[in-house]
Formats: sequence, structure tokens, C-alpha cells
Amino acid sequence: MSNKKDLKKTINYICDDLMAESVAAALYGGKPNPENMETLLKCIMRIQSDFVSRVCHPEPGMKASVYYKDLVKSFNEQVSEIIDQIGNMN
Repeated sequence: MSNKKDLKKTINYICDDLMAESVAAALYGGKPNPENMETLLKCIMRIQSDFVSRVCHPEPGMKASVYYKDLVKSFNEQVSEIIDQIGNMN
């Protein structure tokens, strides 16, 4: 990532894709529990807002490169968990 703007765009694109995949899996994959679907979508929105705000306000006293590497790593881990939940939705 070259700058904060690109990182925020990437986070938004990935979260948008996760939302679309969740809806598609719900529509075409059977009859998932509506409560589980709502919880999953809320979780994706929470991840998106949390990580975009973390990009805008880095932690003081931490090197920028270390902070952003940790940010990307934790975002990727949470995205992997969401992808697993989408796969197990049916």
C-alpha cells in the first residue's frame, strides 16, 4: 500500500465484496438463518468502520511501518474468518 487513501479504498472494496458474497450465498446457497445473516453483515460493517478509522488514526508511539503491517495482518485474519463463515452458512 502506497498511502492511507489506497489502504482505505482497499479495505472498502474487500468489505463490499464480502457483503456481496454473503448476500449471494444467502440467495443461492439455500435457506440460511436470517439472524445469522444479519449478524454476519453487521460484523462486516463493523470490521470496515473499525479498520478505516484505524488507518486514519494510527497508534501514537509506534513506528508507522510496524503499525500498518500489524493492521493489514489483523484485517486479513478477520477477513479469513468472515470467508469461513460465508462458506459454512448453508
